[in-house]
Amino acid sequence: MKRRVLTGLLCLATGLLTTPAPATAAPAPTRQQVLSPTPYQGWNTYFGLGGDFSEQSVREVADAMVERGLAKAGYDIVWLDGGWQDPQPRTAAGDLQADRTRFPAGLQPLVDYIHGKGLKAGIYTDAGPYIPGKCGLGSGGGYYQRDADQFAAWKFDAVKVDFLCGIAANLDPKTVYTEFAQALRDNASGRPIIFNLCNPVTSPDWGNYPEEQQSTYSWSYAPGIAQSWRTYTDVGFVGDIKFKDVLRNYDANARHPEATGPGHYNDPDYLAPQLGMSDEEFRTQMTLWAAAAAPLVVGSDIRKLSQTSVDILTNRDVLAINQDRAAVQAVRVGPAGTTETWVKRLADGGRAVVLLNRGDSPRTLTAQAAATGLTGSRFTVKNAWTGQVTESAGTLSAAVPAHGAALLRVTAARGVPGVPHVTAGIPQVTQVNGATLPAGAAPVLAGGDQARVEVAVRNDGLLPVLQPKAQLAGPAGWTVRAAGQAPVLIAPGGSAVLAFTVTVPAGAAPGAGTLTATTSYDVLGHGRLRQTTTSAVVVAPAPPTGSVVLSHHTWISATSGWMSPTVDLSVGGWSPISMLGTVYPTGIGVASPSTIRYYVGAKCGGLSATIGLDDAVRNVGPEGATSTFQVIGDGRTLYDSGLLTRDDTRQITIDLTGVRVLDLVVGDGGDGGYNDRANWAGLTATC
Repeated sequence: MKRRVLTGLLCLATGLLTTPAPATAAPAPTRQQVLSPTPYQGWNTYFGLGGDFSEQSVREVADAMVERGLAKAGYDIVWLDGGWQDPQPRTAAGDLQADRTRFPAGLQPLVDYIHGKGLKAGIYTDAGPYIPGKCGLGSGGGYYQRDADQFAAWKFDAVKVDFLCGIAANLDPKTVYTEFAQALRDNASGRPIIFNLCNPVTSPDWGNYPEEQQSTYSWSYAPGIAQSWRTYTDVGFVGDIKFKDVLRNYDANARHPEATGPGHYNDPDYLAPQLGMSDEEFRTQMTLWAAAAAPLVVGSDIRKLSQTSVDILTNRDVLAINQDRAAVQAVRVGPAGTTETWVKRLADGGRAVVLLNRGDSPRTLTAQAAATGLTGSRFTVKNAWTGQVTESAGTLSAAVPAHGAALLRVTAARGVPGVPHVTAGIPQVTQVNGATLPAGAAPVLAGGDQARVEVAVRNDGLLPVLQPKAQLAGPAGWTVRAAGQAPVLIAPGGSAVLAFTVTVPAGAAPGAGTLTATTSYDVLGHGRLRQTTTSAVVVAPAPPTGSVVLSHHTWISATSGWMSPTVDLSVGGWSPISMLGTVYPTGIGVASPSTIRYYVGAKCGGLSATIGLDDAVRNVGPEGATSTFQVIGDGRTLYDSGLLTRDDTRQITIDLTGVRVLDLVVGDGGDGGYNDRANWAGLTATC
């Protein structure tokens, strides 16, 4: 399946940005009461506590939600996912029952405790009949009304309805979900209950299913029966949520923005702080979910979150964009690619603008206010993450880290000109030892290297900025000196590059380092202003020498689309590397997409390997197992395999003369990463 979904045709984007409602809308809800006029917020047990949570652990999380400020920020649903039920889910009379060991008094005391904290309670079931060995709990087989009445009697406020039992029983989602929705509305207690329709079945990840049974079809009927509906499969695995899958779910969620509106929302799955992503990547997820008007349900254990994660979750300006009463979902303006612009129309007539950097290098990104549907020549720009308020003459810019996103709230400006919208770029390594780095090359340095580092500054405001200067600081022991003179001023619409020469000490230890730039400038009437930007650089380990089994050499970084890269074993570590019946004692097993990065320091002459799909793919099924292999040196492609299937292998020999940084890249072949277990076998470098 393609990783990037073409969602943002400009004509559709313009309509969604400038009109109160799209011309072609999904079915409107038929209920009298709008249960969630803005996207609901909360927490769910699934990723953080798994399936064996207890009354005590859920109480502790509810306490933490209040104590850590999440409840005050709107995260008010404590949601029990699958696992609450007893091994015998029903009593002899046919009523659902909670696990009698973990919930000895049943669920009522827990629900009462949650309500006593000023919070709401959510619960889980499935639209299909309970099928032992296939799924853990089901309300199908004639139990819809009985279970809806039971949930209401227990005083639950929300229910998530899965489709594991449903797909096992080969049911039609639209039919059974419509019946379940009616049962919830008709519950005997007359209790309002939020309905999260959760069909995660998605081809090819789940196999080959008709379109009507998949999550990607729910938008066509769910707005009329549910408050939210899942738009793709799970955002990741327990403890292994990757940024690429966050982007995958966001792209799928973006296919039908017209389905979202007050009281009914596309749902790209849970927020995932500290479950596999960096803080920057999670901040990007929060940005995208806010712009998408998506439900904000935290999947992590609240008790274990860092203060940084809590601060991201509770940022008022970001939450205000998510909770905007117009409930419009952002659309892409312009082309899909490594960098993108997404725009959300707000109830006050303003726009929320996302400048998204999917790539692995920091960038200064720009968009035009006119492209967002706003008119005029002056715009107030508030950075939702920093709180900085500036004024732009029409260009919206931001310095965006790798895997990062800027979130700007833009409105028409009035009165005297404000602080100009100035963007101080993230420090960029542009040359190493006098050689210019190709576009996309990794900022990797080694002991004794001398690098040119540039900070690009642009003025998109109406006033000039005077006496622009920058200071650059590196790790302890590094030498930094200015290269060239700073300009006297940067005129409106102008830019300047402030450059430095950085010398890495010969004995620098390998690892991560940080370059910090402090850019300052004067603005008449506003004094001297400052911006601080940082970038990470890698200090490389020593390059290999002699004839080296490269899989046994220290890499700089390594990624895998599923699990983690595995040395001398197929990805996952369950079996040796094997292709077409031949076992290889050394190599690296990965899943697509994957990049393994080594520092070879222009010391190696050649690389040899056997590449292909591992025989383990044959144990999974006939679907998937298509990949591409590339060898990239300093940003230049040295080898491209083209598409390989499970029946192809290649023996490769690559000239590495002059290469400093080596990337071994596995792609998904254009059909998604399902069952793509790839190998770099017998990986040997001659140095």
